[in-house]
Formats: sequence, structure tokens, C-alpha cells
Amino acid sequence: MSWQMADIWENIARAIPDKPAIVEGDKRYSWAEYEERAAKLAQVYTDHGLQPGAKLSIYAYNCAEYMEAQFAAFKARICPVNVNYRYLEAELTHVINNSDSEALVYHAQFAPRVAAIKDRLEHVKLFLEIDDGSREHLEGAVDYETALNAAQPMPVIPRSGEDLYMLYTGGTTGMPKGVMYDHQTFSSALFTKGFEMREMSIPEGAEGFGPLVQALHAAGATSRGIPACPLMHGTGMWIGAMIPHALGGCVVLFNNRHFDPHALWKLADDEKVTDITIVGDVFAKPMLAALNDAKEAGKPYDLSSVQMMGSSGVMWSSEVKQGLLDHIEMVIVDSMGSTEGSMGASVMTRENSSIVKTASFDMADTTKILTEDGKEIQPGSGEIGMICNGGMVPIGYYKDEKKSAETFKTFDGVRYSIPGDFAMVEADGSVTLLGRGSVCINSGGEKIFPEEVEEALKTHDSIYDCLVVGVPDDRFGEKVTAVLSLANGHELDETVLHDHVHGILADYKTPRAFLVVDDVPRAANGKPGYKAAKEVALKMLDMQPA
Repeated sequence: MSWQMADIWENIARAIPDKPAIVEGDKRYSWAEYEERAAKLAQVYTDHGLQPGAKLSIYAYNCAEYMEAQFAAFKARICPVNVNYRYLEAELTHVINNSDSEALVYHAQFAPRVAAIKDRLEHVKLFLEIDDGSREHLEGAVDYETALNAAQPMPVIPRSGEDLYMLYTGGTTGMPKGVMYDHQTFSSALFTKGFEMREMSIPEGAEGFGPLVQALHAAGATSRGIPACPLMHGTGMWIGAMIPHALGGCVVLFNNRHFDPHALWKLADDEKVTDITIVGDVFAKPMLAALNDAKEAGKPYDLSSVQMMGSSGVMWSSEVKQGLLDHIEMVIVDSMGSTEGSMGASVMTRENSSIVKTASFDMADTTKILTEDGKEIQPGSGEIGMICNGGMVPIGYYKDEKKSAETFKTFDGVRYSIPGDFAMVEADGSVTLLGRGSVCINSGGEKIFPEEVEEALKTHDSIYDCLVVGVPDDRFGEKVTAVLSLANGHELDETVLHDHVHGILADYKTPRAFLVVDDVPRAANGKPGYKAAKEVALKMLDMQPA
């Protein structure tokens, strides 16, 4: 049965109108309030000329308005477009124009950036400004709260499971690209995975979510989750917000502008959350350090309510997972995936923590590891293949047929998403993720995947964070180079690090240079900034770009 996501949220709001849906500081909205505010905002969109099929960009930090703006877009059959809040003029202009956005919802503090590009925005007819206390304002913009309060709720309209949903991804090269899904394919795949992790089955139709969430609340089994990472990225929005909402749960929003692990744990303690969504070690390491500090100070957080912690898109080392499990008895779900689709997961609990390895995943039934000509990699063969997801496959990239044809391919009648990740299949059938081919290092003809070297480096106590890149080398073409930050109290010892990595990996994979920086380049969601790391390495080595 076909559905659109607004159909699901509306059914949930009718079933549990008084239950909490959104918490952001003092803002606390029930499902009825959340639905009504979104309905009013949907009317604001239509009053400004946005029709079904239009695009609307959201340029904001984690906030209640972000969730409302998206829900309202779904209601009006408009496609919301995520905009990275770190983007400046070039990327900001590109995403808004490339997506054909006709409206921009943004935090007022970004008004100077928007003003600088306003004349270059080809289609935008509505600038909807969220008052954030910054005293910034764009001339001609409409105040978000004023417009919402003045509107009448938009009536419920018929929708289609084929309505467009899109998420822009930065990738590793070039300008951001819009990954297109239809609502039915995307939401059914996402919610099926989320429900399976909780040993539940997804309802057959949107109307089935109402009775389901009523039963969950009656049993005291609902989700109350914090997306600790940005809503502007898939991990934060999909795992951290959409799945809890599909369970009739509450999304507790965390001020993620400057990541403070103690503030996150205090929020989890105060709000008695059940789920926390992060992005790998870049979040988990400081979170673990904060737990250790609180325990040593004799003031541990009460995290007995936490049942699950999830992550996707970035390496999450087994040692850090084990450290978190020492503090919290929960299920850790480390998903292997990208904006272009989910491929598998690694699940760790206290019971199996000693056998779960870093970057080792169990494949989803729809995932294959194939060679470039479509031959399946055999378990234990040692061959390297491409990760091909045959489940949640996007329609393609928005307005980029060439890239779509390169990424979404059909083998033996099955359409796959092939975003460029490479892996090996172990003898037991599990998958060891090697990394993205676009950042693969070629040294003396040998292929070296940075993530594999990073995993080895991070097992040394002195390493806090690291990225591995290739820099030009006269003899081997590229030289493996580590850009790293050190753990507190440690100094760099290149010989020790070289020997440590060499004890785990082949010699040709061992870094030939170790460069210490204060902060390893990463995006706001924790994803690696390989381009920036390479620029840092070239500068520190006094080399010119190749």
C-alpha cells in the first residue's frame, strides 16, 4: 500500500494527540501541536505560491522549526532540501539553485550569508526567517513565527507515495548532489530497518501506524531519542528523528552548534531518553571521555533509560563501543550506509562485545559485494569488490544523468546503488569495509584504502583522531601520510606508530609521514574531510598540489 510520510505523521498525531513529539529546551510540543503547527506552515508555503512538486531549502541548526518545516513540506507535497549550515556562498548558492528551490527557511544569524547571494537565487520567492536572538535580519524576509501564527491550518490533501524526497550529499568530490527517492521506497525501507532492530514489524499502510503507536504507549515502549548529530544529514534526520517519530516517539533536540559531550549526557539524563544517534568515533570518543570524567568525579550520569545508540557513515571503533558499554547496558547499532542507501549493520551488546570487530558488518539481504563486471565476491577469497545495495535504491541524482548512470546500475535484472565503497567478504560471510574508492591511495601500484590504515592507527593509545591521505611521491606515485591529533598526555613517536601499524597491516600500507594537528578536518556530522586533510598535509610537508 502506498503512503507519503505526512500520511504517517498525521495518523500518529490523531492516535496520540497528547503525547510528546518535539522537545527543544523550553519548547515542548505534543503530537497535536506539532501537526497543527506544520499544517499552518504548509498553508504559509501555499499562500506564497509553492505548489506540489516545488522544492524548499532548509538552512538551519537542529531546532523544532527544522522538523516543522520538513513536516509542513511533506503535507503540501513539497520536497524539502537539506542545506549544510557550514556552507558559504558558493556551495549555498549551488544547492539552492541546483535544487530549484522556491523557498528558503533559515536561522536569522545566516541572514548576512543569504543577503550576499540573494540576487543569484534564481527561483526563491519566499525567505522565511527563524528568529534566533541574533538580531540579524534579511530585508524583505518573512518572520517564521509571525507567519505561522497568522495562518489557518492547511486541510489534509491527497498525496502519493511517488512524491519526491531528496537529500543533498557533499560526497568526496565536486559540488553537493541531490539524491532522489520516492516517499514509499524510502520510508518503507527506513522504517522496516528501524522496526526490525526493535523486533517489530512495520504496518502495511499509513493508517496502521495509529493503532501501533497507541499500543506502544500503553506498554510504555515508545522511543524518546536525541539526534546528537545534525538534522541536515541523513544519519541525524533518518535514524535520529524519523525512526523515533514512526514509533510515535519524541525527538529531543540537542544544541549541536558546538559539540559538548557533558551537555549531551546531561540532556539524556534529564529527559530520560531511550535512543541516541551519533556519527562514529568523532562523537563517541569525547562522549566516552565525558562519562569517564563524570565517574571519576563521583558524579556519574543516570543513563539507565538509554536502550540504544546508533551511528552511520563513519568508523566507530570497537574499543570505544566497549568503553561505552562499560557505562551503559544498551544495544549499539553501527550501520553501514550512505545517502545512497543502507547496506548492513554491526550490532554490539555487552554479551558479544569481545567478538565484534571494527568496520565488520553483517550484510543486509539485499546487499551484494560485486566486481566491476557484476561477478559476486566469494566469502574468504580475499578479493576486493564494490558494495552494491539492492534494497533502498534511489531514483537517481537530481539533474545529473551521467552520475546517476555511474552510481545506479543493473546486474542480472536487479538494480543496485553503488556509491563507491569497497569491501572484502570474510569466510563467515561478514563484510569488512575498506573505504571509498575515490580516496583510495595508489602507492607503487598497490591500492590502499585510508579507512583501513586509520583503523589500525586508532588502536594505539596515543591517537585521538586521524585521517590518512596520499601525497605525491617521485618513486611510488603517492606516499601514505597520516594527519592526526594526539590524546591528552601523549607525544608523537613516529617509530612507535610505524611499528604499531606495521604489526597490523602490510608494510606498504604503513604511513611514511605522521603530521600532528590540533583538529583533524571533519564535517559537522563527523564525516572525514579528506580534501582538507590533504591540503593540510601538503602545506605541512611544503609540497605543491599534484
